[in-house]
Amino acid sequence: MDQSAPVSVAVGRASPGALLELLKPITWFPPMWAFLCGWISAGPGSNLSAWSLLAGIVLTGPLVCGASQIVNDWFDREVDALNEPNRPIPSGRVPGKLALWFAMIWTLIAQTWAISLGSWVSLATFIGLLLAWAYSAPPLRLKLNGWWGNSAVALSYEGLAWITGAAIVLGGALPDGRVLLVALLYSVGAHGIMTLNDFKSVEGDLTMGIRSLPAQLGRERAAWVACLFMLLPQLVVIGLLIDWQLLPSAGAVTGVVVAQLLAMKKLLTDPKQLAPWYNATGVSLYVLGMMGTAIGLGGWLA
Repeated sequence: MDQSAPVSVAVGRASPGALLELLKPITWFPPMWAFLCGWISAGPGSNLSAWSLLAGIVLTGPLVCGASQIVNDWFDREVDALNEPNRPIPSGRVPGKLALWFAMIWTLIAQTWAISLGSWVSLATFIGLLLAWAYSAPPLRLKLNGWWGNSAVALSYEGLAWITGAAIVLGGALPDGRVLLVALLYSVGAHGIMTLNDFKSVEGDLTMGIRSLPAQLGRERAAWVACLFMLLPQLVVIGLLIDWQLLPSAGAVTGVVVAQLLAMKKLLTDPKQLAPWYNATGVSLYVLGMMGTAIGLGGWLA
């Protein structure tokens, strides 16, 4: 199916509610949480302020994540017209090419906002927005393959948001190498979270030719891959925290990893039925470990 072919809808105006629906506020939490971790990891000796916190949350949530959601809905409009015709674009509530213009303008607003916050914030935002378009738009359309698509989302939602949080506190400067390394490791782990999110749409992915990992490998093997992607980077983080003499944080992350292992053991008994349960439990533990690491890196316990 040609993903770039237009949907026939009436030309008119979109309501603010329909445009807000395209931004999908419910999806903003992961990058905003990763930003908060990065902001905290910069430490109390940095230029922490309510303004830097608010500016970064707006950037990573409503602006960058919101832009990625508009882009995704525009390039999925043909599929949504078949499977979810009540969504804003196929229903005609956002008519014509208005959503495409909205995506481009919102992308420009996000990048302009980032430029005002410093050079490394601007660079991280530029890469995140580039990945957002590459994920959804032809010719790359990374979402069609779970290995590439999950990597793009994980890097954007976790690593780049974390780096943005640390950089914004430093006036846009490059964060410490330890912060960059931990941000990368948690990005690798988030690849597993993205894989588990794909469990809910396996049948539709197979029909539409989307090679998500559960569609490629089957749910059982994909569950093992997801668990390994989540587990191994956290074990490396624990080792690094011990090496850096951040023992309280190492202990906290170890505790949440042990709890995740117990949840993973249950997940692997029936991945099809238990993937939603694990997303509500194991993923919550994962993000708690991120915060424990951030607190240690920032020297808050010193």
